[in-house]
Amino acid sequence: MSDDNPFPAERTAVITGAASPRGIGRATAERLARDGWSIAILDLDGEAAKRTAAEIGGDRSVASLGVAADVADPESVEVAIAKVEARLPPIIGLANVAGVSSPVDFLDLTLAEWDRVFDINMRGAFLVTRRVVPAMLAAGVGRIVSVSSVSAQRGGGTYSKVPYSASKAALIGFSRALARELGPHGITVNCVAPGPIDTDIMGGTLTQERKAELGADSMIGRVGTVAEVAALMAFLLGQDAGFITAATYDINGGLQVS
Repeated sequence: MSDDNPFPAERTAVITGAASPRGIGRATAERLARDGWSIAILDLDGEAAKRTAAEIGGDRSVASLGVAADVADPESVEVAIAKVEARLPPIIGLANVAGVSSPVDFLDLTLAEWDRVFDINMRGAFLVTRRVVPAMLAAGVGRIVSVSSVSAQRGGGTYSKVPYSASKAALIGFSRALARELGPHGITVNCVAPGPIDTDIMGGTLTQERKAELGADSMIGRVGTVAEVAALMAFLLGQDAGFITAATYDINGGLQVS
């Protein structure tokens, strides 16, 4: 953030994949709304996106919008972001949260499964980011945060396997290179790399036994919560994080030490 382009009071954050009731995306949207952001939720389930946006906007008394979007489809992304730009304040923040898991063993892996995972986890982040960056350039300030994973750093070992780990590692490289290009324009680009979190992405809602198993190897001895990840993402998307860019923040309870 430069002195000539202060952080705007009226600003919108786009959060992808945020309609899941127990997901990191929804928790991040709630946290950002609490911090005064207008909220745009993009999700493949358009009706769920609309309901979620209405609930969060009503609870926090902020402007909100839920839009159906297939993040892997450039036309769908174009239509969705155009709706956001027409109805909400300028887009200053982007949280790339939309993602899919893949527990398929490598020798059983098909090209279709590989493409499915990369289409959502990496191509989707690229398409949405490319579409919103012009608004940030116009404002002279912006924040982009993408959700990678401890699996990118450890080579799996939690639930998902090769395509998931590879796609999440690609997000780190993407973010570092993009940060280099966009930094002179007041735009920061970072990643968070969660360890096991109590969501439904690892084959459904975690049982207490599964939580204990996943948390056993960490220094904290438990899995993380979506609220803890959302707090970190909200900070990186906020005004005070203007000197942090090209970083990957571990949030894994000490499961992986970088």
